[in-house]
Amino acid sequence: MTDLKEVARLAGVSRATAARTFASPEVVRPATREQVFAAARQLGFRPNRLGRQLRLQVTKLIGVVVPNLLNPVFAEQFQAMERAARLRGYNLLLATTDYSSERESVVVEELLRQRVDGLVLTVTDAESNRVLQSLDSEDTPFVLAYHQPGNPHYSAVSVDNRAGMALATRYLLEAGHWRIGMVAGPALQSDRARLRYAGYCDAMREAGLDSLPVIEMPAHTQADFAAIAPFLQGPQALSALVCSNDLLAISLIAQLRRNDWHVPQQLSVMGFDGIALGTQMHPTLCSVVQPIEALACTVIDQLLAQIAGATPVTHCLPCHIRPGESTQSYKETLDDSLA
Repeated sequence: MTDLKEVARLAGVSRATAARTFASPEVVRPATREQVFAAARQLGFRPNRLGRQLRLQVTKLIGVVVPNLLNPVFAEQFQAMERAARLRGYNLLLATTDYSSERESVVVEELLRQRVDGLVLTVTDAESNRVLQSLDSEDTPFVLAYHQPGNPHYSAVSVDNRAGMALATRYLLEAGHWRIGMVAGPALQSDRARLRYAGYCDAMREAGLDSLPVIEMPAHTQADFAAIAPFLQGPQALSALVCSNDLLAISLIAQLRRNDWHVPQQLSVMGFDGIALGTQMHPTLCSVVQPIEALACTVIDQLLAQIAGATPVTHCLPCHIRPGESTQSYKETLDDSLA
């Protein structure tokens, strides 16, 4: 007996797209719909209507998985996605993972039990993630937020993390700094942090300078003065730092000030994210700005298109530098040290 998988193969679409064509033909592109119907006629396929309705009833729910809501980037992203989804008649269900790959598997399964129509995911590592591999094999619609995956079957919306951190490092180089280090969370567990470290290395190499190993902090958003102190002394002391995210930069500035180090007079500090909080502190935070609102809207548009049968695509949005008081030129740093 012919089954839906054979129809999908003949039509050149995924099984999920073939199923949606029979369940909700109005949400599938006309050309795709005709391909599926033509394949079904050729194979003599007649779907079981009751079974199809039970399996594919649209819930108008989207599952969203983020590492946490302590980082304002993810909170701002969720709020913007919620607005975009609501305009299209969808609601969001949220789960957090605290950067745990094991937790990712659990929360995705929980959301699928809620019969979400699709998923928006920010995971620890998009390149070797079993959850993503499973979703892809099952034709479950999902879009990655903030990732730049190498797998062409994965739909993703991101900024260019590597280029963004290279931009930040060049910003400091152009200000005369040459002893620049990078601070990140434990063992670069985040693939975004690894790309950002690669961007830092790119810019240092272009300038003919040696990059340093990443200065590791106890958590992605928590700095420790003891970890940075050895790099602040001696003839090779650092004059500037780039941080893998804004909250880590803010935490680092606080740790430095508690230990009588002045930012930017003794050390320039730069973040990555562009969260609003950075503009409300003193000194204001110089940062690489991610277009969170645009990213969130693009993610929702892309996921709904995929639910309707579109093929996965990848978008990489531009970022830019937001100047702030947490950095100054190397000449100013020298002048301050002599004052």
